[in-house]
Amino acid sequence: MPDAPLLLHVFPTFAVGGAQLRMIALANRFGARFRHAVIALDGVTDARARLDPALDIRFPELVLAKNAALRSVMQARAAIAALRPDVLVTHNWGSIEFAMANWLTRRRHVHIEDGFGPEERARQLPRRVLTRRLVLRRATVVLPSRTLHRIATAQWRLPARHVRYIPNGIDLARFAPRADPAPPWPRDLPVIGTVAALRAEKNLARLIDAFARLRQARPARLVIVGDGPERPALAARAASLGLGDAVLFAGPTADPPRAYRNFDVFALSSDTEQMPLSVLEAMGCALPVAATDVGDVAAMLDDANRRFVVAKDPAALAASLDALLADPAAARALGAANRARAEREFDVATMAAAYEALFAAGTASVSGGTQ
Repeated sequence: MPDAPLLLHVFPTFAVGGAQLRMIALANRFGARFRHAVIALDGVTDARARLDPALDIRFPELVLAKNAALRSVMQARAAIAALRPDVLVTHNWGSIEFAMANWLTRRRHVHIEDGFGPEERARQLPRRVLTRRLVLRRATVVLPSRTLHRIATAQWRLPARHVRYIPNGIDLARFAPRADPAPPWPRDLPVIGTVAALRAEKNLARLIDAFARLRQARPARLVIVGDGPERPALAARAASLGLGDAVLFAGPTADPPRAYRNFDVFALSSDTEQMPLSVLEAMGCALPVAATDVGDVAAMLDDANRRFVVAKDPAALAASLDALLADPAAARALGAANRARAEREFDVATMAAAYEALFAAGTASVSGGTQ
């Protein structure tokens, strides 16, 4: 029996994040259908613990040369030649050297772009736009948001036949509303919660500022689930605003559904997102959402929830949070509507079927248009 096709996934990092969790969900679902190799360019592979141990998967080590673009591309070319993948799968700008290297190796190439880091939160860098325009022209480019799809065709000027819109999906059986007899934090007050990597582009300082405004009007608790380099500064900000025990930094969790089930309202305060998994997971757990207006967030939610998606302003976010907490029955109805929308449009099975067809059929035969 011939070996299953080998997918070479290249990530800037394989720490726990949205792109990594999507790949893990797909790989676990595919099972023996594909073999996998994962290169984490920073050497961090924390997310691998969530992979099914039965998978045929390896983690080749590769550290690209710093500040030496040509040498990095040649290293990437050598790695592709050594591994001989059936499909090269690159993720986001941080893997662009492998996309460049593939111009020389000409392997089937799928590039998945989830959005922009803090350096491009205000505008795209012209050099990167030009690089994407040139380097990704022969790849199949997968985008999880309509906003990114428009950017890829209008600004990057990629051929429409090579661009695919595949929205993210979640396991709706796992992310579902149900009672928790032993909540992980006190439920004596309404709980506003968020699940995020504590990085600059998530702008959790904005959420803390909004929460401080909200606390002037009504009692509530803010729970921040996740970890990252911004945590010390965020804790100091909460303390400086006199929030004390009202803000709980819960750290990372191996059981995200349990966290969502113990929120009353989900909040997202990012400067840049496209189709955040955290919003989908909150929808799956039947939560109302207050969020900054970034990427596809407003379009993801039920129509009735969209008025709570607001400008990148603490006062506006505080007003959304206050309105949701002021009418718990209406908030629960919004959460139920968000769950229904997730069931209609964002099931992991639909996402997995689209990616499986893409990986199995190859770039040349499946790149003819958008979904």
